[in-house]
Amino acid sequence: MFGLEGKRAVVTGASQGIGASAAVALAAAGANVAGMYRSADAAAAETVAAVRAHGREAIMVKGDTGDSAQVDELARAVVAAWGGIDIWVNNAARLLVQPFLEMTDEDWHGLLAANLHGYYYGCRAAARQMVAQGGGRIVNVSSVVSIQPIAELSAYVTAKGGIIGLTKVLAVELAPHGITVNALSPGATDTPLNQTAYTPEVRRNYEQRIPLGRIGAAAEIVDALLFLCTDAARYVTGHDLVVDGGLILNGTVGHART
Repeated sequence: MFGLEGKRAVVTGASQGIGASAAVALAAAGANVAGMYRSADAAAAETVAAVRAHGREAIMVKGDTGDSAQVDELARAVVAAWGGIDIWVNNAARLLVQPFLEMTDEDWHGLLAANLHGYYYGCRAAARQMVAQGGGRIVNVSSVVSIQPIAELSAYVTAKGGIIGLTKVLAVELAPHGITVNALSPGATDTPLNQTAYTPEVRRNYEQRIPLGRIGAAAEIVDALLFLCTDAARYVTGHDLVVDGGLILNGTVGHART
């Protein structure tokens, strides 16, 4: 039920962080894995090597998920190489921490290009192929900020909320074709995306707020993602799976005992 032997998977943002961890985990479960990455050449090569170390085939394309033509070309390359697409994980993202009133139009649209529009392009490319072949799994990586927003992340939070809406409507629309569409919402996670934003003070705050007492690792997020890609989740669709160590549950502020 949890195996992916012979499956054909695509992961965007596959060079680092959750994307790289997902690519390797999918390969370990038996899938051939294709990825797209923006700029981290050395890290992308490491991901390819790790996939192949599990005895699986790897395709890695350098490109921009905010460009629909490049996403469509990735899908065509995977189908040409392997004959189809069984799993598509939309994960590519970037972070922008900036006061709302200081943002330019270029800041806003630039952030949404990869963080939201890229998910639309990825879902569309995946769905076209999956409808033709009779089924598949789409997983969209969102974030708990869509539930518990953070100041000065307006574009990022907007994108993540949009991903949840897209996931739900596609789950309904694509279900008759045997396609499940789910979202995965990580909480605070140690990845290269957060290296600058996670100052020592931010880390201390998270460690105090998260009931499990620590920031998550990419591999812990990917364990849940892997479930959504397997037949174990065949009756799960339109769901937002939160993996956050209990962060969004914790409303404790230190009330005096009565």
